[in-house]
Amino acid sequence: MAYDPQIAVIHSVRARLTALAGIPPRVIDEGASVRIETDVTDALLRRWTHAVPVFSLGSEFGLITTTAGQIAWLRIELREGTP
Repeated sequence: MAYDPQIAVIHSVRARLTALAGIPPRVIDEGASVRIETDVTDALLRRWTHAVPVFSLGSEFGLITTTAGQIAWLRIELREGTP
């Protein structure tokens, strides 16, 4: 299998958010993009300045407030041919 830089970024984001939040993020295949989201934990809040550069690796990112808490997310657009 050939090295794909987009897949490497997705794996890196997942690993970095796991380390920062203390829980693994959810990775959602959206067809032409991948959405990575994580619950905003106390651990993530304490490391927020380290998390912002991770979120900026996405083509867009944001924060959602739900009745259960907050979710931070980013989207990585996939180019044609990415597995």
